Amino acid sequence: MNITVDEIRRVIVASAGASESGVSDADFADTTFDALGYESLALMETATAIESEFGVLIPDELLFEARTPRELAELVRSAKEAAAA
Repeated sequence: MNITVDEIRRVIVASAGASESGVSDADFADTTFDALGYESLALMETATAIESEFGVLIPDELLFEARTPRELAELVRSAKEAAAA
């Protein structure tokens, strides 16, 4: 399963609410979570939703290494592939 940035965005918005940063859709993937206004609690809620929806557990130490939605999508994809192997 290929988990996209759009899917990650949908999960983030559903879990933590819409970003109030005014970042365009094109820039969202590579904008840092700090710049988007998502703090650690929002990311933890997102990780819980990712686990529920995609069956992937993201340990906190890895979750906080992801600085952008694109990096989080790549992390989720890698974890999903590792779990399937």
